[in-house]
Amino acid sequence: MRGAEAALIDGGTPAQALMEVAGRALGEWARRLGCGRSVTVLCGPGNNGGDGYVAARHLMEHGVSVNVIAARAPTTPEAMTACSLYKGEVHGPGFLPRGDVLLDCLFGSGLSRPLPDDLFALLTGLAESHSLRIAADLPSGIEADSGAVLNPGLPAFDVTVALGAWKHAHFAMPAAPLMGALRLVDIGVAAVPGAARVLGKPSITPPAADAHKYRRGLLAVVAGAMPGAALLCAEAAQRSGAGYVKLLAPTRPEGVPPSLVCDVTGLGALGDPRLAAILVGPGLGRDAEAAARLTAALAADRPVVIDADALVLLRPDSPGTAPRVLTPHEGEMAALETAFGLPGKGTRRARAAALAQAAQAIVLLKGADSLIASPGGAVTVSPRPSAWLSVAGSGDVLAGIIASRLAVHGDAFLAAQEGLWIHGEAARHCGPAFTAGDLAAATGYALSAALS
Repeated sequence: MRGAEAALIDGGTPAQALMEVAGRALGEWARRLGCGRSVTVLCGPGNNGGDGYVAARHLMEHGVSVNVIAARAPTTPEAMTACSLYKGEVHGPGFLPRGDVLLDCLFGSGLSRPLPDDLFALLTGLAESHSLRIAADLPSGIEADSGAVLNPGLPAFDVTVALGAWKHAHFAMPAAPLMGALRLVDIGVAAVPGAARVLGKPSITPPAADAHKYRRGLLAVVAGAMPGAALLCAEAAQRSGAGYVKLLAPTRPEGVPPSLVCDVTGLGALGDPRLAAILVGPGLGRDAEAAARLTAALAADRPVVIDADALVLLRPDSPGTAPRVLTPHEGEMAALETAFGLPGKGTRRARAAALAQAAQAIVLLKGADSLIASPGGAVTVSPRPSAWLSVAGSGDVLAGIIASRLAVHGDAFLAAQEGLWIHGEAARHCGPAFTAGDLAAATGYALSAALS
C-alpha cells in the first residue's frame, strides 16, 4: 500500500487529494450504515485522523449530527489541513458522548506498538457507548502487516473499511475476528507487482465437448494403514473435476463406493503414463511401509499433493522433481521446518514462503487464516472461511479437491487456489455443524459456483 500510494503521489496526485477521497468514502459508509444517525469520529494525530476530519465534514454536509474528538492534535501537514477545513466543534479526549455510530480514525495501518493507556481507555470507552462501530482502514491497536493485536482487550468492530488496498491484518489471526464485515474503497491506487493477493472465486471451465475420463485427468490416491481418510479424499476428488479417481490401497477397505476404482495389486498403477496427478498422505501412517509408499509416489514424478502423514515423512532428499503442493497445518508445518532446517520464526506468510522456497513446492498453510505461498514469492491470502470447517476430516477433503484440480490442468499454484476456494464455498453451502462427509458431498455444488 505504501508503494502504491507513493507511486500515485510521484505521478502528480497530491496527498491531500488522496485524503479527500478516502475521508469522503469513510463518511459515506458511516452515513449509510448509520442510516443518518449521529456519528462520533475519533481522530488521531496522523493521516488516519486526517481522514476522520474529512469524513466528519462529509457527514455535516449531508445533515448528519457529528461529534469529533481529537485524541491528539494533528501532526502531519495533511491532517492539519483537513482539521482546519472542518468547521464544526472539535472536542478534546475528555469528551465521552454516548451515541449511535463510532468511526475509529485514531490510528490506521502504521501502528507498530500498543496504544498508550489513555488512548486505549478512550477507544474502549467510546466503543462501549456506541451501538455501531466502524474502523477506518484497521481498528486501532492492530499491527497491519502481522495481524498482531497490540493491546489485549481491544473492542470488536462491526465493519472495517479498508482504504485503497487490503492489508495482511484484514485476513490474519488473531486480528481478523475483530474486523467485522470487510469493505474496500478505491482511492485511485494501482496494484503493485509482486504484492500478495486475496483469494477470489476461480474461473473454472467445463470439460471440452470431446473430453473423456483420461483427458479430464486420472488421479491416484495412495492409501495406507488407515484408509478411511484416503476414501474421504477420493470422494471429494471425484466431485471436483477429475475424470478418473483410483484408490491405491494395500487391501480393499470397507465402504468403497461403486464409482471408485480400488486397486490392491500394489503401486504399479503409479507407472501408468496416463496418470495426471497423485495424492499421498491422508491415513498413510508413519512407519517404514508408509515411508516406502511415499517414496514410490514421489518417484513416479507426477504432479503431487502431499498431505497429513506424508508431510511428516517428507525430507529434502525425497525423490521427484514434478510440481508439488504441500498442505500442512501448524503441527505439520513445524515438522517440515525442522526437516528442511528452517527456523520457524516470523509471520505465517513468511514461514510459508520460506518453506516454499526451501522445498521448491507450493505451500498451503492451513488454519483459520489459510494462505498459499509459491517458491517464486507469490502469496495468496484467504478470506475468513466458516468456523464450522474446524471438524475432523476437513483437511482430507481439501487435499482431495486440490489433487483433483491438479489432475485436471497440472498447475500446482492454481490448483491450490481453486481447491481452497471450493473448500470454503462447500462449507458455506453446508451451513452449521456438518461432517467431513457432508463437506465432500458439497464440493460438486461449490465447483458449479465457479464454472465460467
